[in-house]
Amino acid sequence: MPKTTAHILVVDDDEGLRRLTGEYLENSGFVVTGVGNGAQMHRALEAGRFDLIILDIMLPDTDGLTLAREIRADVDCPIIMLSARGEDVDRIIGLEVGADDYLAKPFNPRELLARIRAVLRRKDSANAGSPSDVYAFGPYRLNYSNQTLKREGSEISLTTGEFNLLRFFSHNANRVLTRDSILQELKGYEHNPMDRSVDVQITRLRRKIEADPSRPVYIRTVRGSGYLFSPEGGDA
Repeated sequence: MPKTTAHILVVDDDEGLRRLTGEYLENSGFVVTGVGNGAQMHRALEAGRFDLIILDIMLPDTDGLTLAREIRADVDCPIIMLSARGEDVDRIIGLEVGADDYLAKPFNPRELLARIRAVLRRKDSANAGSPSDVYAFGPYRLNYSNQTLKREGSEISLTTGEFNLLRFFSHNANRVLTRDSILQELKGYEHNPMDRSVDVQITRLRRKIEADPSRPVYIRTVRGSGYLFSPEGGDA
């Protein structure tokens, strides 16, 4: 793979793990900055721009979930969350607050590298459109180029994962997509059959674009098959 200049911020209070992770990623072609707590993370974000943040849930001064919310409020930067517990509830909450991926400790550095590359590829793909790449459905306008969604001129905040999901749906309108096909497209690596991240992302996206998320008309569940995106609002 070509050498990359992507700058990664590693936020973890385990100095040994932070150092080893940094060395591995630097040897893989990345620029890495490591910090040990939330206060240092905020100072790093104020001082420079990062292409991806690796964020531990358990930190000494605050928890990573709170920090993920704060990041999402201020900057558009992909987040991969780490947790020593690795419980499903942690994964779901992490995705709910806007993380793009989640990895349980202890982890294989090669798996972390694969996930970083997958997240960055999705980000680059989303940025590859031309300024005229605007997709309209209902009252919404999805701009592939600047990764924005607007309703009657007002922007709706989307995480990178939510944007990529909606973008994939829009490219496959009126087609039933299985969960596995969505996972393969959005994650780009071998996934766990029990991975519920797609369902979490769809729930979040429905809350933002559906008048009644419990009775969706744009992102419909096809029982036993998967999901179908109907740009006509259910009239397809």
